[in-house]
Amino acid sequence: MVTSDLISEEDVAKLIMSDDLPDKPTFKAYIEAKVYDKEGHIIQYHRQPMRSLTQYFLGLMAVLVIGTYQGPTTYQAQNIFVNLLGLPSQQGSSQNNSANILWDWSIQLGSGTQTFSPSLTSLAAPITNGTAQGQLIYGTESVSYAGSSIYISLQVTNATSTAVTITEIGLQGTIYIQYYSAAYTYANKTYNFLLSYDTFSTAIVVPGYGMAVFQITLSFTG
Repeated sequence: MVTSDLISEEDVAKLIMSDDLPDKPTFKAYIEAKVYDKEGHIIQYHRQPMRSLTQYFLGLMAVLVIGTYQGPTTYQAQNIFVNLLGLPSQQGSSQNNSANILWDWSIQLGSGTQTFSPSLTSLAAPITNGTAQGQLIYGTESVSYAGSSIYISLQVTNATSTAVTITEIGLQGTIYIQYYSAAYTYANKTYNFLLSYDTFSTAIVVPGYGMAVFQITLSFTG
C-alpha cells in the first residue's frame, strides 16, 4: 500500500519548534527613534527589530569566542580576523611585543536606501555631521548595559529650518590595535566596519531646529 507524502500546513506547524522555548539562547536587537520639535515636544516615535547584521558583526563577536591568537606557541591571529576583518596576522616579530585589541561602536544615519548584503561596508547616503542644510549635529554617543542588554544611544540636532529625512541606520564598529613596535615605541592602528544595516519601515523626519534620539538595543538571553 502506498500512502501520500503530502501533509497539510496545520501538520507542518505542529512539527515546527517554537522560537520562544524557555531554554533556548536568543539574540534580539531593536531600533528606536524619538523625534522632538523645536519646543521639545515629542512628535514621532518608532520602534522596529534590527534584522540585518553583517559578516563583520560575526567577526567582531568571534574575538570574544575564540580569542585573538591561534595557540600558546602560535603567535598568529585567528584566520577569521585576517581574512574577514583584514587585521594583521602578526603585529610584531617577537612574542614579547604584546598587543591589545579594543573596540567600540557608534550609530550612523543616512538618507538613502540599498539592498542588504552581509558584505556591506557603508550606508547608501550617510548624513554628514554638520550645521548645513541636510546635515545633522551628532551628539555624544552613549553606550551602557543592564543585565544581558547593551544600549547604544545617539542624539542628533537639526540646526536649519529645513527638515531632514532619515531612511537608513547602521551600527559602526571600530577596532583599535595598540602595540609596541620592534623598537618598543608605542603605536596603534584603527579599523572601521559596518556591523549592521537597516532601512526604516517608516521614515524618520527631524523638523527644522528639532532633534531626535536613536537607540539600538542588543539583548542576549538564554
